[in-house]
Amino acid sequence: MNPEHPARHPSSALAPLFAAWLALVALTLLSLALGAWFHGSDWLPPAVALLIWLKGTLVARHFIEAPLAHPFIRWLLRAFVAFAPLALVGIAFFGGEFARWATL
Repeated sequence: MNPEHPARHPSSALAPLFAAWLALVALTLLSLALGAWFHGSDWLPPAVALLIWLKGTLVARHFIEAPLAHPFIRWLLRAFVAFAPLALVGIAFFGGEFARWATL
C-alpha cells in the first residue's frame, strides 16, 4: 500500500472546516451556559446576539463560502446574518413597541 494514498491522509481543506465546527460547538455551549447562569440579566440579550452573529458569520464564511460569492450576494448574506441578532436586541429592549406594531 502506498503511504501517500489520500484515504490515509485526509485533505488539509477539512482542517479549517473542523476548526469552524469546533468553534460553533464552543459558542453554542457558551450561549447555553450564559443562559443558565445569568438568566434575566440585562446584558444577556446583547451577549447572546453577539454569539448569534459570530456563529452566523462562521457558517457564512466557512460553510457557505461567502468570500467566493458575488459582492451583491456577499452583502445580502451579511445583512441576513445581521438580522437575527439585531431583531433579538430590538425585541429585548423594545418588546412593548414591537408588540403594539404586531397587534391587529
